[in-house]
Amino acid sequence: MQAPAVGKIEYKRGTDAGVINQGLFYLAWLLDHRAEFERLVRDRLGVTAASQVLWSGPRLICIAGDFTRYDVHAVREHRRSIDLVRYRLFGSDLLGLETVAAVSGDMQVARRAQRHPAARAAADVQGAAMMELAGAVDEVLLGLGDGVNRVERKTYRAYQRLRNFACLCPPQRSKLLVYLKVNPKDVDLVPGFTRDVPGLRHHGTGDLEVQLRTPRDVERAQDLFRASYAAA
Repeated sequence: MQAPAVGKIEYKRGTDAGVINQGLFYLAWLLDHRAEFERLVRDRLGVTAASQVLWSGPRLICIAGDFTRYDVHAVREHRRSIDLVRYRLFGSDLLGLETVAAVSGDMQVARRAQRHPAARAAADVQGAAMMELAGAVDEVLLGLGDGVNRVERKTYRAYQRLRNFACLCPPQRSKLLVYLKVNPKDVDLVPGFTRDVPGLRHHGTGDLEVQLRTPRDVERAQDLFRASYAAA
């Protein structure tokens, strides 16, 4: 029997422009609360079922009355595995489901991993650690105060008040990059942790680059996050 994979199903009765972003938000929440989810599975289905849950390839399934061409384009540009499913009602007792778009964000990674099982295992562990670290950063930035909006861009995730105050780039192999609206001249720069980037091309906005590799780095960066939030 194939092990169950982690996924999130987001349902909307009609057409909703925010269905994908809302689904991604809840999927991120699920990944951030892995221990609680595994405990719930263990309590309901037993230890064996909980140990077989796969976290390496989470999938988001969005079900709605319809989707726009912008939704279809968005999922094709996203790094996540996302399905858009349109439903149709036929009478009072029949329901039809039609896949509008299906994107597998881990397809190429999976093919490479089949050739190198050991490399796949190492990459899965490192990738999971970076995803958990990104979740921790997300929680800290959203919790800085009222009025914080998270906006998914093509190459980064922006956190805004009236304007961007932090931009989180997709996880790299061993680190996360966050760009802040902080004047680097006001910071004691630490090699390997903070970097002055005015004039350098990078995704997102901000003159201060913060490199995060461990949860300890996230704690070290919180004063910088707060300063950027206050400046915005």
